[in-house]
Amino acid sequence: METQKVPVSVYAEMTPNPGVLKFVANKRLIEVDSVEFKNIEEAQVSPLATRLFHFPFIKEIFISGNYLAISKFDIVEWEEVTMELRELIRDFLAEGNTAVHEHLLQASSEEEESSEVSAQAPQAHPEETPKEKWDAIDEKIASLLDEYVKPAVESDGGNIKFLSHNEGVVSVLLQGACSGCPSSTATLKGGIENMLQQMMPGQIKAVVAVNG
Repeated sequence: METQKVPVSVYAEMTPNPGVLKFVANKRLIEVDSVEFKNIEEAQVSPLATRLFHFPFIKEIFISGNYLAISKFDIVEWEEVTMELRELIRDFLAEGNTAVHEHLLQASSEEEESSEVSAQAPQAHPEETPKEKWDAIDEKIASLLDEYVKPAVESDGGNIKFLSHNEGVVSVLLQGACSGCPSSTATLKGGIENMLQQMMPGQIKAVVAVNG
């Protein structure tokens, strides 16, 4: 019996990071906040990412909401591959396939030491303070980032995640288009750091990205 295709549209968007292109679908790809894959081994929980990693020029894949932010190696230009990637993503979704098996994400986060699946699930970063251990300052910082910063970076195909706060220094994780972006340092210092210092006077000394 032939699989019934559903109407799906996918379009590509440039991001502030020239090495990252954002592909936006007209349907949600994932219900959890986000997931990032740095290689095909990490992508075992995502049939869509696994298929994309078969292209040798793909470096990393970030999935959040209804979009993917794809990072490439410099061996190709985006104009050479954008159409092929867009059509692959659209056809994959139109056939009713699941982008990410989220129940396996949960399993990998609970059994990360014994599991062969090593996808980055929530709370997978070694520097991240678990939510149950947050104090009032941690909660305030995370709330401000979610309200004032996250929507802007998501529109650019990226994500910012609060990791920890220690003696006035806030550590964050930059994902998707924000990871390795030439303007990310300026954004951290000129935007996010200033915003937190103004809204939490005397409490914030600096904001640092663990991968920036």
